[in-house]
Amino acid sequence: MKTFRMILWAAVVVLAGVLAWLTLEVTRSKEQLTEAPFGVPFQLVAQNAQPISEQAFRGKPTALFFGFTHCPEVCPTTLFELNGWMRQVDPDGTRLQGYFVSVDPERDTPEILGQYISNVTDRVTGISGPPEKVAEMIKGFKVYAKKVPVDEKEPNGEYTMDHTASVFLLDGGGRFAGTIAYGENPEVAVKKLKNLIKG
Repeated sequence: MKTFRMILWAAVVVLAGVLAWLTLEVTRSKEQLTEAPFGVPFQLVAQNAQPISEQAFRGKPTALFFGFTHCPEVCPTTLFELNGWMRQVDPDGTRLQGYFVSVDPERDTPEILGQYISNVTDRVTGISGPPEKVAEMIKGFKVYAKKVPVDEKEPNGEYTMDHTASVFLLDGGGRFAGTIAYGENPEVAVKKLKNLIKG
């Protein structure tokens, strides 16, 4: 009986050690995730036809939105609201940057995207590029985007895009710092951007 108790206690000690190690590893993984820049490396094209990479999201806080120019409501509304919020929290345009990544690069060339965005704001830069490279970026940034035929009987005809509607907030190191949801209370959205700038 005494031997059994000793074995039992030894097993408990070993189990406690394993649990402590697992807890340490999970905590370390979470810290690494928090410290790592959000998303994946990419090589795409800005609206001015110049190459752009994930390094554009470094140096100052970023408001990042994924959408498309044929979007009937969510994208133009978000672009308009984001422009107003950015002007409110950063009047000089020196402390906060905005990017609009097309989820529909087949139709949204950098030039078309630039024309679309410039009709609303000069605070946001469009990003597009080869469809396969854009798809890799979208997946790497954990964004949902799916082509949806307007007429199910004609799957290769006109289409729209279902996509994530939130604005991603990244700090100056490119790390995830939160989101602004579509339809967010404007005061809350402005507060989030102010907090992002303060760091």
